[in-house]
Amino acid sequence: MNIEEYISSGILESYILGLASPEEAGILECVMKNSAEVRSAFEEAQKTLEDLATAQAVTPPNDLETKIWAKIQQEQTTENIKPLVAEKTDLEVGEITQKIYPNKAVNWQKYAIAASVLFLVSIIGNLFWINDISKSKTEIAQLQTEKKSQDMALKNSQEKLAILSNPNILTVPLKGVEKYPDSKAIVYWDKDSKNVYLNAEDLPKAPEGMQYQLWALVDGKPVSAGMYSSEKNTKAILANIPKAQAFAITLEKQGGSAAPTMENMFVIGNI
Repeated sequence: MNIEEYISSGILESYILGLASPEEAGILECVMKNSAEVRSAFEEAQKTLEDLATAQAVTPPNDLETKIWAKIQQEQTTENIKPLVAEKTDLEVGEITQKIYPNKAVNWQKYAIAASVLFLVSIIGNLFWINDISKSKTEIAQLQTEKKSQDMALKNSQEKLAILSNPNILTVPLKGVEKYPDSKAIVYWDKDSKNVYLNAEDLPKAPEGMQYQLWALVDGKPVSAGMYSSEKNTKAILANIPKAQAFAITLEKQGGSAAPTMENMFVIGNI
């Protein structure tokens, strides 16, 4: 196909009307760059079609221009709004992000301070609680000790009362000798059982290594009637004495002596 056949093939008109395929359009554009004759024929065909379109043109309605401008403005408004919305959204997101993260940091600091305060309060509360518990335990231990002591005292009193209330008990008061005039004691002698009990709590406390010893005078001779101790006071049997005319107490070495030390006699009482 030569130039004239190509021009008359109708490819120029198809291209101008937008009917040419991409391949045909590409070939024509390439040919027009290298052929002035084809390019001139293209311009002439373009002008011919424009003249034809102008001659066959129809006058548009009077409000068509107004509708077109309204449509254009609406589209522009829509286009303007979308970016603004997107931009505003981005801006808000940015602002929110900037606001949220600092606030989060501040909030976390507040939470950390609050948690620290609560933790400190908890520790102080626990310390007070532990201290109270410790005090309570100490008080309970003291009360238990006091109760135990009171129970022991009550038991001793009951045991002493049981002996003293025995109608067979003979009470023998012992008075201080000239050297110890303020000393005194009491012997409880069971006439039936012959058991002897002693209350010597009014005597001075025995020195270290020394102990009070009770003696019974039987037929004018001293007979040991047992060693005294505070645990035995009144409630424990010191000895069994079948008969006696008097009782006396001397301070002897720990464990007692075979014979009384007369210069260490504190009290004596006849039956």
